[in-house]
Amino acid sequence: MTEPTTEMAPIEQFQHWTDLMGRGQQMMMEFWSREQVPAPMPTPDAMGMMATWQKMTAAALADPQKLLDMQTRFMTDSLALWQSFLTPGAAASTAVAAKDKRFASEAWREAPAFDFLRQSYLLTSSYILEATADLEGLDEREKAKTQFYVKQFVDAMSPSNFALTNPDVLKTTSETGGANLLKGLEHLLDDLKAGRLKMTDEDAFEVGRNVAVTPGKVVFENRLFQLIQYAPTTPKVHATPLLIFPPWINKFYILDLTAEKSFIRWSVEQGLTVFVTSWKNADATTADVTIDNYVGEGMLTALDTVQAICGTPSSHVIGYCVAGTTLAAALAVLEARGEAARVESATFFTAQVDMSQCGELAVFIDDASIEAITKMTAEKPWLDGRYMATTFNMLRSNDLIWNYVVNNYLLGKDYFPFDLLYWNSDATNVPAKWHREYLEDIYRDNKLVKPGAMTVLGVPIDLRTVKTPSYIQGGKEDHIAPARSAYKLTTNFTGEKRFVLAGSGHIAGVVNPPSQHKYQYWTSDALPASFDDFVATAVETKGSWWPDWIAWLAPRSGPMVKARVPGSGNSVGNFRAIEDAPGRYVKERI
Repeated sequence: MTEPTTEMAPIEQFQHWTDLMGRGQQMMMEFWSREQVPAPMPTPDAMGMMATWQKMTAAALADPQKLLDMQTRFMTDSLALWQSFLTPGAAASTAVAAKDKRFASEAWREAPAFDFLRQSYLLTSSYILEATADLEGLDEREKAKTQFYVKQFVDAMSPSNFALTNPDVLKTTSETGGANLLKGLEHLLDDLKAGRLKMTDEDAFEVGRNVAVTPGKVVFENRLFQLIQYAPTTPKVHATPLLIFPPWINKFYILDLTAEKSFIRWSVEQGLTVFVTSWKNADATTADVTIDNYVGEGMLTALDTVQAICGTPSSHVIGYCVAGTTLAAALAVLEARGEAARVESATFFTAQVDMSQCGELAVFIDDASIEAITKMTAEKPWLDGRYMATTFNMLRSNDLIWNYVVNNYLLGKDYFPFDLLYWNSDATNVPAKWHREYLEDIYRDNKLVKPGAMTVLGVPIDLRTVKTPSYIQGGKEDHIAPARSAYKLTTNFTGEKRFVLAGSGHIAGVVNPPSQHKYQYWTSDALPASFDDFVATAVETKGSWWPDWIAWLAPRSGPMVKARVPGSGNSVGNFRAIEDAPGRYVKERI
C-alpha cells in the first residue's frame, strides 16, 4: 500500500484514503457474503446486568447527600486538573497520578491535550468507582456484582480503546497511511469468524509438535478422558506413581507447555512415574455426566488403571483448580469406603472447596447467570468453552481483552507467538448438566463443606473425614481461586497438611520452573486458622516451590524400582499403548 506523504497533492491523498476505505468495505462484503459464517459466541445478559444496574442506581439515589458531597469533591478536583492544564508546571491531582499500563506511552504526556484526556478519564473513573462502592441497601453479592460491572464499563470507556483518542493509534495511522486500520479490520473479521478474540499467532503452535511434547503413550481411554503415561528419563523410579488431574475446563498441557516450563517433564526427571488425564471436549456423548461420573468414571477409574499398570497399592494424586475441588470429594468417597490408603498423598494446585470467599468469580454465580447458561445450552448438552474463556478474561479485562483490541484492531500489529496465550485460547466445552450443578451446588450453595449436604456415588460427603496427607498450594495474586480461599483447605481436612503460598497467580504461580527464577514462595511449619496469621509468620524463599514439593513427596514414594515403560502393561500384558502422547482428545479444538 502506498503511504500518503506531505509531498502528495491533496487530490492524491484523498484518492489514497478513498482507496483504503474501499478496500475495507470490500473485505467486509466478502466476509458477510460467505455462505457459511460461523456464529459468534453467544452473548446474552448472562449475569442479569440490567437488573444489577437498576438496583445500583436506586441504591445510589437513596443517599442524595453522599452523591452531593462526592459531586462537590469531583468538581474541586476537576477544576484543579483544569488549572494544571492551563498552567504548565502546576502539580496534577494526586487522584490521577497512579501508573497505568494503558497510558505507558510517552505520547500521552507529550501532547497536553492527550495528557489532559488521560488524567480526566482517570479522575472520572475513580469517582465512578467510589460512587458505586459499598452502596447501602445491597447485599454483599450485589455489591460485588455492581462493582464488577461498573469496572467493566469504566475499563471499556478508556480513551486508549478508541482510535481518535489514542495518540499512538493516530501516529501509527499517519505513518502507515492507514494500513494499520486495514490490518486491524482483517484481524477483526478473522476473530468474528472464529467466534473469539485471538491473542497470539495460533499458527505458530501445534499440540504435539511444539507444545505438549513430553514423550509418552495413551494407555487407557473412555468417553471422559484419555490416560497418558510418560516415558521415564531415569533408570529407576519411585515405586509410588503420580496421577495428575488437570481441570476439565482447560487442556492439560498447561502443565506441559515447553520442555523448560513443563511440570510433567520435570516430575518425570525427579524419578516419578507420571500419568495425566486428558479430558475430552464435551459433546452429545457426555449429556448425562454429573459429579458421579467425574469422580467414578473419571478419577477413580484413572486411579484403578494407574495402580493396575504399576502394580502398586497406592498412588500420589494432584488436582488442579476445579479438579482439585472434585478430588476432595473423591477422597471423602474413598475414606467412606475404607479405601483411603489407595491415595498416598494429595496435592492441590490453586483449588477451593469452601466458596465463601471465592473472589470475583462469585459475580458469575447467581440465579440469573445459571438461568442464562440453561438457556444457552437448551439445544445442545454442552457449554461452549468460548463463553467460559470470555468469563475468565473479563476478570482481567484490561490485560486480556482491551489490550488486544488496541494492539490487534487499532494498531494492526501482527500476533506475537506466545505458548501460554495459545493454551489460553484453546478452550474446552464442558457438559452442560454437570456445569450447572457445579455452579449451583458447589459455588452458589457451598454444599461441599457442609457435611452430608452433597452425595457422590451414594456417599454423603464429609471432608472432615479426609486424613490423606495433603500438599496445598495457593497463588498470592490468584484472581480465580484466591489464596485466602485455597487456604481454607487446611481446616477442611483433618490429616497432615502443608501449605505453600506461591508468588504470582493462577497459572504463573503453578507453572514456575526452578530454571526461571521468576517468583518466590512462602512456607510455615505452623498452620494457623487464619490466612492472615499464616502470611504474617511465613518464611519467604526465592525461586520455584517445585523443589519444596518433591522434598515433601519423595519420602512418601517408597523404594526405587526399575523404570516403567509406557504401554508395556503389567505382568499380565494389559494396558498396551493406544497412541502416542498427547493423544487425540487434547487435539480437538472448538
